[in-house]
Amino acid sequence: MSTAPDQRFLDPKTLTKISRLDIVARLVVEGFVTGLHRSPYHGFSVEFAEYREYVPGDDIKHIDWKVYARSDRLYIKQYEEETNLTATILVDGSESMRYGSDPEGPTKLNYACFIAASLAYLVLRQRDSVGLGVFDDTVRRFIPPGSSPAHRNLLLSTLNEIEPRERTGLGPVLHTMAERCKRKGLVIIVSDLFDDPAEILAGLRHFRHRRHEVIVFHVMDHAERTFPFQSVTKFRGLESLGEVLCDPSAVRQAYLNEVESFIGELRHGCRADRIDYVPVDTQTPLDVVLTSYLATRAGMKLS
Repeated sequence: MSTAPDQRFLDPKTLTKISRLDIVARLVVEGFVTGLHRSPYHGFSVEFAEYREYVPGDDIKHIDWKVYARSDRLYIKQYEEETNLTATILVDGSESMRYGSDPEGPTKLNYACFIAASLAYLVLRQRDSVGLGVFDDTVRRFIPPGSSPAHRNLLLSTLNEIEPRERTGLGPVLHTMAERCKRKGLVIIVSDLFDDPAEILAGLRHFRHRRHEVIVFHVMDHAERTFPFQSVTKFRGLESLGEVLCDPSAVRQAYLNEVESFIGELRHGCRADRIDYVPVDTQTPLDVVLTSYLATRAGMKLS
Protein backbone atom coordinates (compact mmCIF):
# COMPACT_ATOMS: atom_id res chain seq x y z
CA MET A 1 0.00 0.00 0.00
CA SER A 2 1.34 3.40 -0.90
CA THR A 3 0.88 6.12 1.67
CA ALA A 4 -1.28 9.06 0.72
CA PRO A 5 0.12 12.44 1.82
CA ASP A 6 -2.91 13.24 3.99
CA GLN A 7 -2.53 10.00 5.97
CA ARG A 8 0.14 11.59 8.10
CA PHE A 9 -2.70 13.51 9.76
CA LEU A 10 -4.55 10.40 10.81
CA ASP A 11 -2.73 9.45 14.00
CA PRO A 12 -4.89 9.71 17.16
CA LYS A 13 -3.13 12.71 18.69
CA THR A 14 -3.40 14.72 15.49
CA LEU A 15 -7.04 13.75 15.03
CA THR A 16 -7.79 15.23 18.43
CA LYS A 17 -6.56 18.58 17.17
CA ILE A 18 -8.83 18.45 14.11
CA SER A 19 -12.13 19.77 15.39
CA ARG A 20 -14.25 19.29 12.27
CA LEU A 21 -15.46 15.79 11.51
CA ASP A 22 -15.98 16.61 7.84
CA ILE A 23 -12.25 17.28 7.49
CA VAL A 24 -11.38 14.01 9.24
CA ALA A 25 -13.79 12.02 7.08
CA ARG A 26 -12.53 13.61 3.88
CA LEU A 27 -8.90 12.91 4.78
CA VAL A 28 -9.68 9.27 5.55
CA VAL A 29 -11.64 8.73 2.34
CA GLU A 30 -9.07 10.44 0.16
CA GLY A 31 -6.39 8.37 1.87
CA PHE A 32 -8.22 5.18 0.91
CA VAL A 33 -8.85 6.23 -2.67
CA THR A 34 -5.32 7.41 -3.42
CA GLY A 35 -3.48 4.96 -1.19
CA LEU A 36 -4.91 1.75 -2.64
CA HIS A 37 -4.65 0.45 -6.19
CA ARG A 38 -8.25 -0.68 -5.84
CA SER A 39 -10.76 0.54 -3.32
CA PRO A 40 -11.44 -2.09 -0.63
CA TYR A 41 -14.61 -0.48 0.61
CA HIS A 42 -16.80 -0.61 -2.50
CA GLY A 43 -19.94 -2.22 -1.18
CA PHE A 44 -19.93 -3.56 2.36
CA SER A 45 -22.18 -6.55 1.76
CA VAL A 46 -21.00 -9.62 -0.11
CA GLU A 47 -24.20 -11.70 -0.13
CA PHE A 48 -25.25 -12.99 -3.56
CA ALA A 49 -28.21 -11.12 -5.06
CA GLU A 50 -28.75 -12.09 -8.71
CA TYR A 51 -27.19 -12.76 -12.12
CA ARG A 52 -26.84 -10.37 -15.02
CA GLU A 53 -25.36 -10.90 -18.47
CA TYR A 54 -21.66 -10.18 -18.90
CA VAL A 55 -20.70 -7.00 -20.77
CA PRO A 56 -17.16 -6.04 -21.90
CA GLY A 57 -15.31 -4.35 -19.07
CA ASP A 58 -16.82 -6.43 -16.26
CA ASP A 59 -14.37 -8.11 -13.91
CA ILE A 60 -14.07 -11.70 -15.15
CA LYS A 61 -13.57 -13.00 -11.61
CA HIS A 62 -17.32 -12.57 -11.09
CA ILE A 63 -18.25 -14.77 -14.08
CA ASP A 64 -20.11 -17.91 -13.05
CA TRP A 65 -18.40 -20.58 -15.14
CA LYS A 66 -20.87 -23.27 -14.10
CA VAL A 67 -23.69 -21.27 -15.65
CA TYR A 68 -21.53 -20.77 -18.75
CA ALA A 69 -20.99 -24.51 -19.03
CA ARG A 70 -24.74 -25.11 -18.98
CA SER A 71 -25.88 -22.21 -21.17
CA ASP A 72 -22.83 -21.26 -23.23
CA ARG A 73 -23.47 -17.64 -22.18
CA LEU A 74 -21.49 -15.46 -19.78
CA TYR A 75 -23.24 -14.26 -16.66
CA ILE A 76 -21.92 -12.12 -13.80
CA LYS A 77 -22.74 -12.75 -10.17
CA GLN A 78 -24.09 -9.59 -8.57
CA TYR A 79 -23.95 -9.13 -4.85
CA GLU A 80 -25.81 -7.01 -2.37
CA GLU A 81 -22.95 -4.51 -2.64
CA GLU A 82 -24.08 -3.70 -6.18
CA THR A 83 -27.67 -3.02 -5.16
CA ASN A 84 -28.83 -0.01 -3.18
CA LEU A 85 -27.32 -0.25 0.29
CA THR A 86 -28.90 1.18 3.41
CA ALA A 87 -26.52 1.54 6.34
CA THR A 88 -27.36 2.54 9.90
CA ILE A 89 -24.55 3.59 12.22
CA LEU A 90 -25.20 3.42 15.98
CA VAL A 91 -22.81 5.45 18.16
CA ASP A 92 -22.49 5.02 21.92
CA GLY A 93 -22.94 8.39 23.63
CA SER A 94 -22.89 7.09 27.22
CA GLU A 95 -20.73 8.60 29.95
CA SER A 96 -18.07 5.88 29.82
CA MET A 97 -17.20 7.03 26.29
CA ARG A 98 -15.78 10.26 27.74
CA TYR A 99 -12.70 8.43 28.95
CA GLY A 100 -9.32 9.12 27.42
CA SER A 101 -6.07 8.30 29.22
CA ASP A 102 -3.87 10.43 26.94
CA PRO A 103 -4.49 14.20 27.25
CA GLU A 104 -3.15 14.63 23.71
CA GLY A 105 -5.11 11.73 22.25
CA PRO A 106 -8.80 11.14 21.55
CA THR A 107 -11.40 10.02 24.04
CA LYS A 108 -13.31 6.91 23.11
CA LEU A 109 -16.18 9.12 21.96
CA ASN A 110 -13.88 11.21 19.75
CA TYR A 111 -12.55 8.06 18.13
CA ALA A 112 -16.03 6.58 17.73
CA CYS A 113 -17.19 9.75 15.98
CA PHE A 114 -14.15 9.64 13.66
CA ILE A 115 -15.08 6.07 12.72
CA ALA A 116 -18.76 6.93 12.23
CA ALA A 117 -18.05 10.04 10.16
CA SER A 118 -15.56 8.21 7.95
CA LEU A 119 -17.84 5.24 7.30
CA ALA A 120 -20.80 7.54 6.62
CA TYR A 121 -18.66 9.44 4.14
CA LEU A 122 -17.68 6.18 2.43
CA VAL A 123 -21.27 4.96 2.15
CA LEU A 124 -22.43 8.30 0.73
CA ARG A 125 -19.54 8.31 -1.70
CA GLN A 126 -20.93 5.03 -3.02
CA ARG A 127 -24.22 6.87 -3.60
CA ASP A 128 -25.90 4.74 -0.96
CA SER A 129 -27.92 5.82 2.07
CA VAL A 130 -26.82 6.05 5.67
CA GLY A 131 -28.63 6.80 8.91
CA LEU A 132 -27.39 7.53 12.43
CA GLY A 133 -28.47 6.61 15.93
CA VAL A 134 -26.95 8.00 19.15
CA PHE A 135 -27.66 6.05 22.33
CA ASP A 136 -26.80 5.55 25.98
CA ASP A 137 -29.44 3.67 27.97
CA THR A 138 -31.95 4.59 25.27
CA VAL A 139 -31.91 5.96 21.73
CA ARG A 140 -31.35 9.70 22.17
CA ARG A 141 -31.33 10.68 18.52
CA PHE A 142 -32.18 8.85 15.34
CA ILE A 143 -31.73 10.17 11.80
CA PRO A 144 -33.29 7.90 9.15
CA PRO A 145 -31.08 6.95 6.19
CA GLY A 146 -30.54 9.52 3.47
CA SER A 147 -27.96 10.32 0.82
CA SER A 148 -27.98 14.05 0.07
CA PRO A 149 -25.16 16.52 0.87
CA ALA A 150 -27.49 18.19 3.38
CA HIS A 151 -28.03 14.79 5.02
CA ARG A 152 -24.28 14.31 5.36
CA ASN A 153 -23.99 17.67 7.10
CA LEU A 154 -26.82 16.71 9.46
CA LEU A 155 -25.03 13.47 10.39
CA LEU A 156 -21.77 15.28 11.09
CA SER A 157 -23.39 18.02 13.14
CA THR A 158 -25.25 15.40 15.19
CA LEU A 159 -21.99 13.61 15.96
CA ASN A 160 -20.43 16.91 16.98
CA GLU A 161 -23.26 17.60 19.43
CA ILE A 162 -23.08 14.36 21.43
CA GLU A 163 -22.85 15.08 25.17
CA PRO A 164 -22.22 11.88 27.17
CA ARG A 165 -24.35 11.75 30.29
CA GLU A 166 -26.16 8.52 31.06
CA ARG A 167 -25.21 4.90 31.64
CA THR A 168 -24.82 2.36 28.87
CA GLY A 169 -27.89 0.22 28.13
CA LEU A 170 -26.88 -1.41 24.88
CA GLY A 171 -28.97 -4.59 25.02
CA PRO A 172 -32.41 -2.89 25.04
CA VAL A 173 -31.19 -0.28 22.53
CA LEU A 174 -30.24 -2.97 20.02
CA HIS A 175 -33.65 -4.63 20.31
CA THR A 176 -35.36 -1.25 19.82
CA MET A 177 -33.28 -0.43 16.75
CA ALA A 178 -33.74 -3.92 15.28
CA GLU A 179 -37.49 -3.30 15.31
CA ARG A 180 -37.03 0.20 13.93
CA CYS A 181 -34.83 -0.74 10.96
CA LYS A 182 -37.42 -2.37 8.73
CA ARG A 183 -35.42 -2.69 5.52
CA LYS A 184 -32.64 -5.26 5.42
CA GLY A 185 -29.30 -3.47 5.37
CA LEU A 186 -26.01 -2.90 7.11
CA VAL A 187 -25.88 -2.02 10.81
CA ILE A 188 -22.66 -0.66 12.30
CA ILE A 189 -22.30 -0.36 16.09
CA VAL A 190 -19.47 1.79 17.49
CA SER A 191 -19.20 1.43 21.26
CA ASP A 192 -17.03 0.43 24.20
CA LEU A 193 -19.67 -2.28 24.83
CA PHE A 194 -19.55 -1.73 28.59
CA ASP A 195 -22.65 -3.74 29.33
CA ASP A 196 -23.64 -7.37 29.92
CA PRO A 197 -22.16 -9.37 26.99
CA ALA A 198 -25.09 -11.81 26.99
CA GLU A 199 -27.57 -8.96 26.56
CA ILE A 200 -25.44 -7.35 23.85
CA LEU A 201 -25.17 -10.58 21.90
CA ALA A 202 -28.92 -11.17 22.19
CA GLY A 203 -29.54 -7.72 20.74
CA LEU A 204 -27.09 -8.33 17.89
CA ARG A 205 -28.82 -11.63 17.10
CA HIS A 206 -32.07 -9.69 16.78
CA PHE A 207 -30.53 -7.80 13.85
CA ARG A 208 -29.28 -11.02 12.29
CA HIS A 209 -32.73 -12.57 12.69
CA ARG A 210 -34.04 -9.69 10.56
CA ARG A 211 -31.30 -10.47 8.03
CA HIS A 212 -29.24 -7.35 8.63
CA GLU A 213 -25.51 -7.51 8.18
CA VAL A 214 -23.78 -6.35 11.37
CA ILE A 215 -20.38 -4.86 12.12
CA VAL A 216 -19.26 -4.08 15.68
CA PHE A 217 -16.39 -1.68 16.30
CA HIS A 218 -15.38 -2.30 19.91
CA VAL A 219 -13.61 0.91 20.97
CA MET A 220 -11.44 0.80 24.08
CA ASP A 221 -8.83 3.17 25.42
CA HIS A 222 -5.28 1.84 25.36
CA ALA A 223 -5.07 2.06 29.17
CA GLU A 224 -8.27 0.03 29.51
CA ARG A 225 -6.65 -2.74 27.49
CA THR A 226 -3.19 -2.68 29.13
CA PHE A 227 -3.72 -1.26 32.65
CA PRO A 228 -0.33 0.55 32.71
CA PHE A 229 -0.82 2.25 36.09
CA GLN A 230 2.05 1.90 38.56
CA SER A 231 1.65 3.88 41.80
CA VAL A 232 -1.30 3.85 44.19
CA THR A 233 -4.13 5.37 42.22
CA LYS A 234 -7.68 6.57 42.85
CA PHE A 235 -9.94 5.26 40.11
CA ARG A 236 -13.20 7.09 39.52
CA GLY A 237 -15.91 5.01 37.89
CA LEU A 238 -17.88 6.70 35.14
CA GLU A 239 -21.62 6.08 34.92
CA SER A 240 -22.07 6.64 38.70
CA LEU A 241 -19.86 3.75 39.77
CA GLY A 242 -18.07 5.58 42.58
CA GLU A 243 -14.34 5.71 43.44
CA VAL A 244 -11.77 3.19 44.62
CA LEU A 245 -8.20 3.70 45.86
CA CYS A 246 -5.89 0.76 45.19
CA ASP A 247 -2.41 -0.46 44.33
CA PRO A 248 -2.53 -1.30 40.58
CA SER A 249 0.08 -4.04 40.94
CA ALA A 250 -2.22 -5.92 43.31
CA VAL A 251 -5.13 -6.05 40.87
CA ARG A 252 -3.45 -5.84 37.44
CA GLN A 253 -3.51 -9.52 36.54
CA ALA A 254 -7.07 -10.04 37.76
CA TYR A 255 -8.17 -6.95 35.83
CA LEU A 256 -6.45 -8.07 32.62
CA ASN A 257 -7.98 -11.54 32.96
CA GLU A 258 -11.44 -10.01 33.26
CA VAL A 259 -10.87 -7.78 30.23
CA GLU A 260 -9.67 -10.67 28.09
CA SER A 261 -12.62 -12.80 29.21
CA PHE A 262 -15.01 -9.94 28.36
CA ILE A 263 -13.48 -9.42 24.91
CA GLY A 264 -13.30 -13.15 24.26
CA GLU A 265 -16.98 -13.67 25.04
CA LEU A 266 -17.98 -10.87 22.67
CA ARG A 267 -15.64 -12.03 19.91
CA HIS A 268 -16.79 -15.64 20.15
CA GLY A 269 -20.47 -14.67 20.24
CA CYS A 270 -20.13 -12.39 17.23
CA ARG A 271 -18.27 -15.05 15.25
CA ALA A 272 -20.97 -17.61 16.04
CA ASP A 273 -23.63 -15.31 14.59
CA ARG A 274 -21.57 -14.22 11.57
CA ILE A 275 -21.12 -10.70 12.91
CA ASP A 276 -17.92 -8.81 12.15
CA TYR A 277 -16.18 -7.95 15.42
CA VAL A 278 -13.49 -5.27 15.12
CA PRO A 279 -11.44 -4.48 18.27
CA VAL A 280 -10.22 -0.88 18.27
CA ASP A 281 -7.47 0.57 20.46
CA THR A 282 -7.64 4.38 20.56
CA GLN A 283 -3.85 4.47 20.26
CA THR A 284 -4.00 2.89 16.80
CA PRO A 285 -4.16 5.35 13.87
CA LEU A 286 -7.65 5.56 12.40
CA ASP A 287 -6.52 4.89 8.83
CA VAL A 288 -4.83 1.66 9.96
CA VAL A 289 -7.99 0.44 11.70
CA LEU A 290 -10.34 1.16 8.81
CA THR A 291 -8.05 0.24 5.93
CA SER A 292 -7.09 -3.09 7.52
CA TYR A 293 -10.68 -4.02 8.28
CA LEU A 294 -12.24 -2.94 4.98
CA ALA A 295 -9.50 -4.50 2.88
CA THR A 296 -9.79 -7.77 4.78
CA ARG A 297 -13.58 -7.67 4.48
CA ALA A 298 -13.40 -7.18 0.74
CA GLY A 299 -10.94 -10.08 0.49
CA MET A 300 -8.40 -7.89 -1.26
CA LYS A 301 -4.64 -7.80 -0.90
CA LEU A 302 -2.82 -4.51 -0.46
CA SER A 303 0.23 -4.01 -2.61
